[in-house]
Amino acid sequence: MTKPKERPATLADSLVRRLQGEIASGALLPGSRIWSIRNAAAVFGVSKNTVVEAYDRLVAAGQLVARPGSGFVVASTGESVHTQRPRHVAEAVDVASLLSAQLEQSFDIRVGDGRPPPAWTERSEIRRHLGAHGGAMALDADAYGSALGFLPLRQEMIRRLATQQIEAKAANILMTFGANHALDLIIRAMLSPGDTVLVDEPGYYPLFAKLTLAQVRMVGVNRTADGPSLEDFSDKVAAERPKLFFTQSLGHNPTGSSITTPVAHAILTIAERHGLVLVEDDPFADLPGVPGNRLATLDQLKNVIAIGTFSKTLSASLRSGFIATRADRIAALAELKMLTTVNSSGHVERLLHRVLAGGHYDRHLKRLGQRVAAASENVRARLRQVGCRVFCDAADGYYLYLTLPQDIDDIELAREGAKESIFIAPGSVFCVDKTHPLAKGIRINVSRADDARFYDFLLRKLT
Repeated sequence: MTKPKERPATLADSLVRRLQGEIASGALLPGSRIWSIRNAAAVFGVSKNTVVEAYDRLVAAGQLVARPGSGFVVASTGESVHTQRPRHVAEAVDVASLLSAQLEQSFDIRVGDGRPPPAWTERSEIRRHLGAHGGAMALDADAYGSALGFLPLRQEMIRRLATQQIEAKAANILMTFGANHALDLIIRAMLSPGDTVLVDEPGYYPLFAKLTLAQVRMVGVNRTADGPSLEDFSDKVAAERPKLFFTQSLGHNPTGSSITTPVAHAILTIAERHGLVLVEDDPFADLPGVPGNRLATLDQLKNVIAIGTFSKTLSASLRSGFIATRADRIAALAELKMLTTVNSSGHVERLLHRVLAGGHYDRHLKRLGQRVAAASENVRARLRQVGCRVFCDAADGYYLYLTLPQDIDDIELAREGAKESIFIAPGSVFCVDKTHPLAKGIRINVSRADDARFYDFLLRKLT
């Protein structure tokens, strides 16, 4: 018996398979609206009749729902294809679980927290201004305004960068909803799924989650007390051909280390030789006492994208930060910002401008720097008393990194701490490679480590 010939695949068949693949991968999420028939025809280069046929078949298969007046949306219920999140989404959420713990207020002792207590920041300065900041606002204060952000605040940022020997103009500054928003914009604008980037190891775990969500491959660069390991950085730049290197130069999270001038020069030289863009996220750049060896200062924003934030020094609740880099990169990032959030908060930026321009922020920073220095000295002394070792003796900012004995599991230690209402940030969360030697550690926030119960816990568990 002659086997019947298979029907040649049509354009509608191809479009159905493509859309089914995007639904299965999670690129088209349940409940999301998809292209109109006219737009789909233009996007996929087919006729409107082809789109109608493909959509009708997907509706019949239960994968799309036609909603009169609203077009077509991805079906939300009834399909096995939607019962699980895409793996990269699930992995990103898992990495971000520590952030969820920080947002919870159920721990008595929050030594693993990434932020200082509110009494050190917003209650110290911001609260005094919240009641009065609207009195002198312009009539258009409720408008969206420029996507670059409130111009007087950007001009104030230019002045502050100049005190750090970084020359910038208004076109070099983009205001954001904090450093995490800045990182998200950079990842969206400059990376595609499958790209490779370098990150600090250990490093900033919320960044790892964002890169995982974007399906970007991460390669860790060993962190030393002087900054990124030059040997490891050079080898991995040559071998991996990464697009970006994400690093923190000052008061590194989680180790507290800061880059030295010779290491910074070498990093810039290697990056320029290989055409590698550096993304420098420095939340402690404003803090008194933190050394000023910044990549952005040496590079003058040519090959460095600098990120700043007020979350660690003024208030995490304000959700305000900025990106400083070349004007062409700022223009591209501003376009993406308009597509995703339209703009950042004009009210918050006006409040910040008043606090900064009035000198209140500088006075607050002086007090904050004194508090951090005193707390760091006290925590170091108490750690020595219980026989604990820290990664970096000259740590800056809020963080010390306590290295653990080889027979101690950092995750299990965090679980034991939780039983005693002590929030501990385990070192493996900060590592791409969970077998990395520094994965056996815990991050300590000196501003929250003043409770004797924490040191008693360490004494019992580590000795």
